[in-house]
Amino acid sequence: MIEIESFGAAETVTGSRHIVRTSRATVLLDCGLFQGRRQQYVEQNRTLGFRASEVDAVVLSHAHIDHSGALPILLKHGYKGSIYSTAATHDLATAMLADAANIQAADARHLERIAERDGLDVVATEPLYDQRDVDHTLARFVAVPYHARRTIAEGVSLVFHEAGHVLGSAVTALDVDDDGMTRRLVFTGDLGRKETPILRDPEVVGSADVLVMESTYGDRLHPPRAGLEDALGDVVRRVAARGGKIVIPTFALERAQEIVYALKRLREGNRIPRIPVYVDSPLTVCVTDVFARHPECYDAEAHAVLTSGDSPFDFEGLSYVSEKVDSQAIDAADGALVVLSASGMCEAGRVLHHLRSTIEDPKNAVVIVGFQAGHTLGRRIVERRPRVKIFGVERDLRAEVVVLNGFSAHADRDELIAYAEATRERGKLRTVVLVHGEPGAQRSLREALEERSFPNVVIARRGAPIRL
Repeated sequence: MIEIESFGAAETVTGSRHIVRTSRATVLLDCGLFQGRRQQYVEQNRTLGFRASEVDAVVLSHAHIDHSGALPILLKHGYKGSIYSTAATHDLATAMLADAANIQAADARHLERIAERDGLDVVATEPLYDQRDVDHTLARFVAVPYHARRTIAEGVSLVFHEAGHVLGSAVTALDVDDDGMTRRLVFTGDLGRKETPILRDPEVVGSADVLVMESTYGDRLHPPRAGLEDALGDVVRRVAARGGKIVIPTFALERAQEIVYALKRLREGNRIPRIPVYVDSPLTVCVTDVFARHPECYDAEAHAVLTSGDSPFDFEGLSYVSEKVDSQAIDAADGALVVLSASGMCEAGRVLHHLRSTIEDPKNAVVIVGFQAGHTLGRRIVERRPRVKIFGVERDLRAEVVVLNGFSAHADRDELIAYAEATRERGKLRTVVLVHGEPGAQRSLREALEERSFPNVVIARRGAPIRL
């Protein structure tokens, strides 16, 4: 008996948590934080949906917080086993989890001050975990190189393959010996795109019986990458000409580095004016340092740049900001500038302060370069709501909003279909389980796969076991 049960990233794109059960072992694929409205965030993350003590091993596909951020909660609930990841994912998780703990504490303090000062109906909540919990979690990590086999539980071994999504991201192949029969379950995690700057292309795993595949963009296509830098350059030139500020909410992991790399090429090609560019995120500073330590994850072009002595993540006029006082100075500065700041969905962190100071002025712009989950501030900005709430206060959205979805690190509809077809061509694939997608995207992708004669395409639903 082999079954999979999802407790997050089921008919949604956040909080990835998937249990694989066999007759002899229980393995957890990812353990991410649910991201969304504050009350829902607290309710979804205080509990896991399953008993931590029943889990024999944890496999982490990559370090994004919606995949890794609930690991300290898992340990607080009694998990005592190992957490398997690539070496780069371990190094990134060290920074990501510490930052998550700091953000929770800072947001709680900030909301408490707002409630006391303005008398607003804002409820401050206790952080889900602190740095001590993070340290306990990091001590459980076991780094596994790509393509190396490791037994992780009774009758279960894993091999990591390149996912091409973020630095260190992995497609996980689980070989399960169950009742004398071996089955291979492949979990994509978040699947990247071919020819993504900096990273290698995703790898297809052969001999898969079951493919558990993300479906974030299962109902849409990305614009060609070829024009993305030009589109970004157009925005920078247009807003700079009117003296405005450009706020780019970015995920500290991968997206920030990709945008910095694009701005570097634009600047070196004299395609944008020489206005200040700030990366305002202590986490992004740490993550960029991790990138420099793992050139083995780079594609050929980025590796050549690095080995030539030139950093892909540095250029004249670029400043990395860590201190709070320097962050505040950005909002007080006059004239055109670009600021990249986390979080990518505008739900926490310094980007909220930058949005608060810029979003009501039409000469400014907000540039969205990643997927925005439902019920997040980022989604409401993408939808161009006339008023949006920041720190409990509604503000007019007058700034220009530009959406550049082509920068997405997720495979689009055609790329997902191509990956499933390539997996089927290399083995005996019978079942595809769709996770990490909103309902409309998942239904569209399921229909497309069924039209291509995939015999069993299942959409995972929270807390509903799927017998494989």
